Amino acid sequence: MTAPPRRSWPPSLVAGGVLTLLVVAVALLSLVWTPHEPERVRVLARLRPPGPGHWLGTDHFGRDVLSMLMAGARHSLAVAAAAVAVGLAVGVPLGLAAAARPGWGDEAVARGADLLFAFPAVLTAILLTALLGPGALNAVLAIGAFNAAVLARVTRGAARQVWRREFVRAALALGRGPGGATLVHVLPNVAGVIVVQATILFAVAILNEAALSYLGLGVQPPAPSWGRMLGDAQTHLFTSPLQAVFPGAAIAVAVLGLNLLGDGLRDLLDPRHGAARVT
Repeated sequence: MTAPPRRSWPPSLVAGGVLTLLVVAVALLSLVWTPHEPERVRVLARLRPPGPGHWLGTDHFGRDVLSMLMAGARHSLAVAAAAVAVGLAVGVPLGLAAAARPGWGDEAVARGADLLFAFPAVLTAILLTALLGPGALNAVLAIGAFNAAVLARVTRGAARQVWRREFVRAALALGRGPGGATLVHVLPNVAGVIVVQATILFAVAILNEAALSYLGLGVQPPAPSWGRMLGDAQTHLFTSPLQAVFPGAAIAVAVLGLNLLGDGLRDLLDPRHGAARVT
């Protein structure tokens, strides 16, 4: 008797999961412990190189770089997660409603998403935060607006394909309304696409948050932020280049991990990719 086929985990899912869990673990650890107080200024200890007292050195205010990176991970992940949550809360219902009710509403959602897509994500976030004012909450709203447009369009496209399936038409013929068919039949079949897209948008949100903080429009001082650490380090790039390397590497690791995680989830949830790895 042969053993049943076994589905292997995509390597990108494993690698992305490990990197993402590492970043999340560091952010959670910063809630209870950091080597030094991230916001404490020590003028006499400014721009020290990595050493026993400060493992990654100090910045131009004498603040411990490792402690700031740990606290910055918490702030960056919090803003990015909130922005993705805003996108999910607004974009997914809009996409599902547009697919369920073809007509002027469907066209309005599609054209509204196209309008936001006409501008780069970072430019849209900069414009909105410039109008609303700097701050973490406004950064969440600005990034979340772009995420909502992306998720609305992706959900609408995936849901329209499901609405053409015979089991959905059968449910309608048996008396189930568009709302019930959407919740029971359509949403479960597009959930995988939404999860993958949300993971990718999480990585984009981290980049956008870093860009806004770099420009002074994101998380405000004295709260540490990876983007503002990069902005502060540029004035000491030649005298202390490591000040820019560490936050840049942290952003790269977080974005790489989430992108790999999204690719792995897509391969795992897509039957066409998964069938190729059945052993």
